[in-house]
Amino acid sequence: STGLTEDQKEFQKVALDFAAKEMAPYMAEWDEKEIFPVETMRKAAQLGFGGIYVKPDVGGSGLSRLDTSIIFEALSTGCTSTTAYMSIHNMCVWMIDTFGNEEQRHRFCPSLCSMEKFASYCLTEPGSGSDAASLLTSAQRKGDTYILNGSKAFISGGGDTDVYVVMCRTGGPGPKGISCLVLEKGMPGLSFGKKEKKVGWNSQPTRAVIFEDCVVPVGNRLGAEGQGFSIAMQGLNGGRINIASCSLGAAHASVLLAQEHLTVRKQFGEPLANNQYLQFRLAEMATRLLAARLMVRNAARALQDGREDAAVLCSMAKLFATDECFGICNQALQMHGGYGYLKDYAVQQFVRDIRVHQILEGTNEVMRMIVARNLLQG
Repeated sequence: STGLTEDQKEFQKVALDFAAKEMAPYMAEWDEKEIFPVETMRKAAQLGFGGIYVKPDVGGSGLSRLDTSIIFEALSTGCTSTTAYMSIHNMCVWMIDTFGNEEQRHRFCPSLCSMEKFASYCLTEPGSGSDAASLLTSAQRKGDTYILNGSKAFISGGGDTDVYVVMCRTGGPGPKGISCLVLEKGMPGLSFGKKEKKVGWNSQPTRAVIFEDCVVPVGNRLGAEGQGFSIAMQGLNGGRINIASCSLGAAHASVLLAQEHLTVRKQFGEPLANNQYLQFRLAEMATRLLAARLMVRNAARALQDGREDAAVLCSMAKLFATDECFGICNQALQMHGGYGYLKDYAVQQFVRDIRVHQILEGTNEVMRMIVARNLLQG
């Protein structure tokens, strides 16, 4: 809480309490049974967590990017997988709120902010992951509609959610030919692949999203034709802060679990906490966590202020926080010894759930490319 305003400390406390009471006790069950905890998320939405940085006139909380980071970090201590889905949902609602016209904002956002309906972000395709500008899903305009054909891969919430923010090609090759359409479940020609079996993130379903002559009204396009790639990237700047914040929460919880285990577990006749090597490792974990948190919060402020360096700072924060926080969680598991590898102990789930954060919202290799390009362009 250091450096936070009184309001931010209150948001943090509300989110930590919700995580401890409504998420942590069920985290293992949601993981094991692959439950998408819809009702729990709707309870979170009643606290304003369904549209945290969405404008209040359509049901959002109107909070800042820093406020959002604080909230997602706190919620992630209860269940990282569920919070990560909520962060993607929030990104989608923000995109509609920011780039939609008034009719679209008032049609989609209120039910998404209340989490009566849920949203999914559809950019990645089977043949275009990091190279998003080469996506092939096509939208041919016919009168007042687009005819959509193609597929998206690895879509969080796919099949269980109601609204799909889809990047598709309406023009020529490259980023300038991409537009953004909002689809609703039940539209003819919209279908879903099998539910993927994943290492972690099991409280949110992941499926392919398939378009076969899917008819979408032109009135469902966000912004102008050709603006889609810019919309997608601006959404991802915030998404990178969000997912980095979820990593912070997992690492924070793992440090606490390691601290407790070192205190109660005895080896060679004394608590592990008396072992200087483990003391030093714990100190390093806490230091790396704090460094990552400061980077994420700095980037969140830059994004909120619209600074010119915001995109590169978001990339740096995502790269550093997701790498460091995975290392922290993994070290916490190691400190648990064999117990850390048992599913009775929460630390292994934080390790499994946080691993994918180094891949999604732009892989950490792509983050390095963005940072290097910025440096070399001077």
